Amino acid sequence: MDLKGMKILIMGLGVTGESAARTLNGKTAGLFVFEDKPWVAISKELSDKDLQFLEIRTGNPLKILDQIDLIIKSPGINPRHELLVEANKKSIPVYSDIELAYRMYPDRTIIAVTGTNGKTTTTILVGEVFSDAGFRVNIAGNVGVGILQAMENSEEGDVFIVEASSFQLENTEDFKPKAAVITNITPDHLDWHGSLDKYVKAKYKIFANQNSEDYLVLNYEDPILRSFEGNIVPKPVWFSSKRILDSGIFIEDGWIKARMWDAEKNIMPLSEVGIPGIHNVENIMAAVGLSLCLGVDASTIRKAVKDFKGVPHRIELVGTIDGVRYYNDSKGTNPDSSIKALNALDAPVILIAGGYDKGSDFEELLKVFSLKGKALILMGATSEKIGTTAHSIGIDHIEYAEDMKAAVYMAHQLSEEGDNVLLSPACASWDMYKNYEERGDHFRELVRELME
Repeated sequence: MDLKGMKILIMGLGVTGESAARTLNGKTAGLFVFEDKPWVAISKELSDKDLQFLEIRTGNPLKILDQIDLIIKSPGINPRHELLVEANKKSIPVYSDIELAYRMYPDRTIIAVTGTNGKTTTTILVGEVFSDAGFRVNIAGNVGVGILQAMENSEEGDVFIVEASSFQLENTEDFKPKAAVITNITPDHLDWHGSLDKYVKAKYKIFANQNSEDYLVLNYEDPILRSFEGNIVPKPVWFSSKRILDSGIFIEDGWIKARMWDAEKNIMPLSEVGIPGIHNVENIMAAVGLSLCLGVDASTIRKAVKDFKGVPHRIELVGTIDGVRYYNDSKGTNPDSSIKALNALDAPVILIAGGYDKGSDFEELLKVFSLKGKALILMGATSEKIGTTAHSIGIDHIEYAEDMKAAVYMAHQLSEEGDNVLLSPACASWDMYKNYEERGDHFRELVRELME
């Protein structure tokens, strides 16, 4: 992609924006930045990050977009932002960083991972497998480093494991991974996409440009994904945690097995899996499928999975106090993810939940909680919404906390030996924290204060 004559506007100065700026510096006819902040605040941020080569754009979208040829949008910027609405009217293309990276470096090997839940665990695990197999691996996209800088510094033969969110995929046109996986699809980010149908369409863009020489790994137990069976151009590889498949990845006699291309392989016994929950077994099967598709041998996969201890903020055991286990599942940012966390733990559970409202329905989560929950502690913008639903299905022990510190100390007071305290908000963090990592880190700090 020839960028020399183009004037490019970068929206947002997070990991994506900074990576794009450093990569594009000196390669375009003009490089600009926009953020919803005062000019002085943006200027200071540019100075702090040594990005003074960017020209600041603020104010009226009509004027900002004069002579702009392309916009690189950070994932966190709402697609209904007035600047993007105006860009659409002017037919100015808007790309995510993964789209631009593919256009600039189409010869790189990309393995892409998406899904409502399990993306990060699967992405990191696939990275471990390929690293053990001797590849030079780059973890990028929605986790890890900015993909544009990573690709600029890469070499032929490098492998890019890309966690692709629906926000990133929505702004793609040509993006084409060699192998991809969709772990599952359940309602999420409906406030952002506007409907489940639009959310699903964004996810499906991960394989929109794949051809018959590429691979797509899919969860057979997901009804939305299974409904697409028979209409997939790339080579499909299904996995199932509930049934033995004629072809794909499945569980039989306590083993994860693979039946692909007229051969059957025993991958590993379930007893060697070191991370809790059937959802993590599904994440492992997704990683197995991706790895086998690109030629990694079964013994390497088995060793990498056996050594894998999970990712931060996902059912992460932070500590034990007086026989009470404290788990950080801050990455549980939607009800389905929190259901998986609850199902992975033994009763009784004290659940800390609540946060930014993405338009989710919490009834199913609370029904699962009612089977093993001891107390429900709610905080954040959705606390009243969740509490009302909890009352309607007969949950009585509900507490309200003004912040994380109050919630953790409340859980400590309510708990007794044998309990599990689980932070799994089922909501985004944006009403109280910058991101789910900051929320999880704060939970960790508070638990460690109690331990001391």
